[in-house]
Amino acid sequence: MEKREFKESFSIKYSEMDCNLVLKPAVLLQFLQDLASDNAEQLGFGYSYIIKNNLAWFLLKYHMEFEDYPSGIYNFRIKTEPRGYNKLFAFRDFTLYDEYKLLGRAASTWSLVDIDGKNLVPVADGIKENPYMQKFEKREDDLVYEKIKPLEKVDTEKVFEVRFDDIDVNGHANNSNYIIWAFEPLGFDFLNNNKLKILDMVFKKEIKYGNKVLSQIEISDNKTNHVVKNAETGEELCLIGAEWVTK
Repeated sequence: MEKREFKESFSIKYSEMDCNLVLKPAVLLQFLQDLASDNAEQLGFGYSYIIKNNLAWFLLKYHMEFEDYPSGIYNFRIKTEPRGYNKLFAFRDFTLYDEYKLLGRAASTWSLVDIDGKNLVPVADGIKENPYMQKFEKREDDLVYEKIKPLEKVDTEKVFEVRFDDIDVNGHANNSNYIIWAFEPLGFDFLNNNKLKILDMVFKKEIKYGNKVLSQIEISDNKTNHVVKNAETGEELCLIGAEWVTK
């Protein structure tokens, strides 16, 4: 049987870094999403398979821990592995490393959704006993998702409008946009002086072209809590908890 693990090398372009040569978080999310898509396609439960069955994969949440968030690094590698599934959710891990050291690890949770009814589909039903997607088995070194607390106060906020360029193949804003909307209200000084240590993201609702997004933040020392909402309905779209270290 072909190995489930999938590795890819990435060359980071200047356009993918901030002014301190730190990898932009939205670009990292795009790397992870593309790698997950490529690996799923390789193993037979990717886009070309699920679309024929009127299904779509939806990313639900991330937990990431960084030994050293990519900074001043022009080439690094990401390894990914589908960890299996329970009744309604599938799990995937990622490891980031350069030539010499571990940079960080990430865990992710996904669901299969019926495109017409928008209801969750049991993973086993959707992938039809694919040999590369087995029942999930916990490991001792598994990352642990942190609970993201509701905001007790709003220290800063900003409104955005969803652009055509934000929309992906599913017809709504791509997941990578949420971290841009979430972090932008932190301002230049904070973002210029800090980089990520721990990141939790929970994706709750989709949003489409032309809608307005409200991003609100509570700041407590080196930790920030974020809620991204539909500015017109008040529905929560994404929750984020982040811990930062000085660049």
